[in-house]
Amino acid sequence: RVLKVLLLLASMPFYDADAPANAKIVHEGQACVVKDDNISERIYTIREGDHLVLKCLVKGHPRPQVRWTKTAGSASDKFQETSIYNETLRIEGIQRVQGGRYYCKADNGVGVAAIKSIRVDVQYLDKPVLTVHQTISDVRGSFYQEKTVFLRCTVNSNPPARFIWKRGTIPIEQSKDQGVDIYEPLYTQGETEVLKLKNLRLKDFANYTCQVSVRNVCEIPDSSVTFLLTIGTTPPALRLSVNESLVVDPGKDVTLSCEVTAGLPKPTVTWSRYLNPLPRNSLVRDGTLELRSVTPADSGFYNCTAVNNVGNPAKRSVNLLVRSMGNLTFQITPDSNKDSESIQMGRDLKLSCHVDAEPQDKVNYTWYQNAVLIYNSDSLIVLHSDPDMAPGTSSLEIVDMKFRDQATYSCVANFPGSTVPELRVDVNITQNSVTPPILTVPEGGQVVSVREGGTTDLVCLVDGKPRPPVLWSRADKDLTMPTGEWAVETRDGRLRLTNVTRDLMGAYRCQTAPYNGLNVKPRQAQVQLNVQYAPVLDPVFQDVRSPNYQFVTLRCIIQKSNPPHMASIQWTRNGEPLTSLTPNPQENPQLKFKLDPSNNGTYKCRVNNGVGSSTCTFNISSRPYNAEFYFDTPNPIRNLKGNNFSYNLQWTQREPVATDRIIGYWVNVRNMNQMNLFSKQIDKEPVKGGLMSYILTDLKILLSYEISLAPITTYSTGDYVSRLIHASPLNNNVCGFEDKHICGFSQDRGDNFDWTRQNHLTQNPKRSSNTGPEMDRSGTKEGCYMYIEASSPRVPGDTARLLSPLYNVTAARGPKGSGHLPYCISFFYHMKGKQTGTLDVWLRVKSIASVDTKVWSLIGNQGPDWNQANIIVNPSGPFQVVFQAIRGSGYEGDIAIDDVSVTKGKCKQENSSSSLPMYRQPQLNNSTRWLLLTIIYL
Repeated sequence: RVLKVLLLLASMPFYDADAPANAKIVHEGQACVVKDDNISERIYTIREGDHLVLKCLVKGHPRPQVRWTKTAGSASDKFQETSIYNETLRIEGIQRVQGGRYYCKADNGVGVAAIKSIRVDVQYLDKPVLTVHQTISDVRGSFYQEKTVFLRCTVNSNPPARFIWKRGTIPIEQSKDQGVDIYEPLYTQGETEVLKLKNLRLKDFANYTCQVSVRNVCEIPDSSVTFLLTIGTTPPALRLSVNESLVVDPGKDVTLSCEVTAGLPKPTVTWSRYLNPLPRNSLVRDGTLELRSVTPADSGFYNCTAVNNVGNPAKRSVNLLVRSMGNLTFQITPDSNKDSESIQMGRDLKLSCHVDAEPQDKVNYTWYQNAVLIYNSDSLIVLHSDPDMAPGTSSLEIVDMKFRDQATYSCVANFPGSTVPELRVDVNITQNSVTPPILTVPEGGQVVSVREGGTTDLVCLVDGKPRPPVLWSRADKDLTMPTGEWAVETRDGRLRLTNVTRDLMGAYRCQTAPYNGLNVKPRQAQVQLNVQYAPVLDPVFQDVRSPNYQFVTLRCIIQKSNPPHMASIQWTRNGEPLTSLTPNPQENPQLKFKLDPSNNGTYKCRVNNGVGSSTCTFNISSRPYNAEFYFDTPNPIRNLKGNNFSYNLQWTQREPVATDRIIGYWVNVRNMNQMNLFSKQIDKEPVKGGLMSYILTDLKILLSYEISLAPITTYSTGDYVSRLIHASPLNNNVCGFEDKHICGFSQDRGDNFDWTRQNHLTQNPKRSSNTGPEMDRSGTKEGCYMYIEASSPRVPGDTARLLSPLYNVTAARGPKGSGHLPYCISFFYHMKGKQTGTLDVWLRVKSIASVDTKVWSLIGNQGPDWNQANIIVNPSGPFQVVFQAIRGSGYEGDIAIDDVSVTKGKCKQENSSSSLPMYRQPQLNNSTRWLLLTIIYL
């Protein structure tokens, strides 16, 4: 009842177990062809839309990390911008732009990283496009005209397509028909071939078919397109129902009609919008585009296109402008000839008015003096479009200003005949009502300090009549404002910044705007923003190992800080302050002490600069580093008498000389179904890279064990690392999935969803009665089985894989001359439902290159009963059985399995109710032991 250690390989010599990474790429997806080219690079050919699965098999110690990258593909392929850290690369529904060279890099820090590559060639064939063009030319001095027709067939494909031309159903052979030429034009996109019909004959008016083929590569069928050439074949022509420029009010419904006036075959009419999709509220019907309740956002160029593959497409465009008006601004410009900045009698004055509108040139401006409409005179001149101002600006010039010209002037902007509301601005013009602007920074506001994450205001005070807005920008012209804009307008000169970060630190410029006030030289000032933040320290955390009674120096580096001077520095050990230390606040703090068993622990250096605190944390220990299990032990399992086996446990020690001398290891063995069974100290002293072994014996088949291992020094014990070992015999071992551990089976992490364990009592009472089993194979309500649920959110093609434990076949031999020892995989399946998908069984043989082979497959509804399947395989080494279920077209497609067994020898067909033929695995290699081994590294 107690697990015993019978053998200790204390005298076994050490050797360097650190091995550089080794990698190999294998495929598990829907490949058409996998072959090697002349430079020994593998080429993976796959059809577009199929699933790409590449697995990078690695060996090495420590366990290598795998990274997938890609080159030689489309620049738009997002996979190029990232890396996949996983042994298996999956691409569901691969597209042509994802073809290229994929690299698997395995690195464990020992030697040079292993890099393998495979070129993925995505095969596809689009539907061809056939267009018709014609020319008419004079021949022999206009004695007669020759009419030539060109039929151009274009297709995108990989590999290059082969073209076959037919007139009616008869292939066209150029050598037998002098009236045709077939050639490939230069400088064309995609695969193109042209059929030239010279000087049209009566028989040339017929159906023409362009058939393209990639010779059934990846089972891609041929594709074709047919065109009827008649004497009436003509290119399309269009006519618009509206003008090419259409201006409407917002909220109106707009109808744009495109009438086909010519074209045979009948052209197809489509509508599009330049640079943008059609509005959501649009409706296209029979060449007519309807836009409901248009807004200014619907403005743009709308294109109507008619295509019938004859000649060039016919196109018409409409520029739709939806009226809108934004901010109305004004400017007061003193006499520019006198460099004046104020209003003076006897000098000229200009008032300008501008509104942001669409369309800008349709805006009408009207000027009023004291509410009286202004007409042009010798002293008042209205410019509807001022050439000295921004386009769409109207100005009123007051010539040789008199006292009578002091008044309130109004500018009104509107769209004549439109429902868009008019905009109005009033300006009071007197000598006292207009003064130049003055911009100042309040005392103490030249430098504003704020803590990171806080809120602050930058203030520039502005005075003047009228008081203009203040524009804020960064003094560094290459930097934008926090909003992403280059300038921000404020009405009162106060700029509020929230959630301030250190990258906002710097100088900010404020200046008066040239509008809504005097149009004079802008007034400017600067405000410096100083963002304070806590010190940035390195390291944030560091694990320090050292032997006892040696000096340890801890350094906390202050990388940057604002303010730069430190207010306080405090060292603690395990939360208790070290009051005996008097560090210099102006230097990088460091702590030096002699390590002993009493002062191991967590040391923290807390640095404060008056704004905030940051901490360097050091975990100081004389405890040894963890051991690292070795996973590449050849044939670690050995059969013993009875139902026992032994296991060769191997490991290496990380950095064995970094701490006190390691004198041995604790080995703990625990039965997963019981409490701790065994703990023993073994005397082994590691060397760097040395591989250590320890044999565990009398392990019981059918039981799972957790093996824990920790190094021991004179003063301490390191952390434990654990792994699981599970073994069961192959013979007479039937798994009915009755326990929650499901006999060591596991879910594949790389599929779309999982298998589910269920019995009659746990079934969903609302489930469909048209699919799935009522009870398990034995007919009991308590009996369990594994099944896939085909209901939502599952979609067609989703895959679930269930992996058996690893069956360790160490040296099995069949009878003399018979090759490899056969094994029987037996199970019951249930596949009821009109939308049932596929159940596959794969044999996964483990070696340097893990190989998956499909050994059994069944598709569709198999009725309401449980059926048995027996499969004979001949594995070459340790293997797993993989049950793969693929969801069918609908929810009535549940698939279930039960009573799975793997036994030595051929299947007993007389006990089988399966009507399916047995599949045989090709014979590979010899084997003698029949144990199942599952090892999980925790």
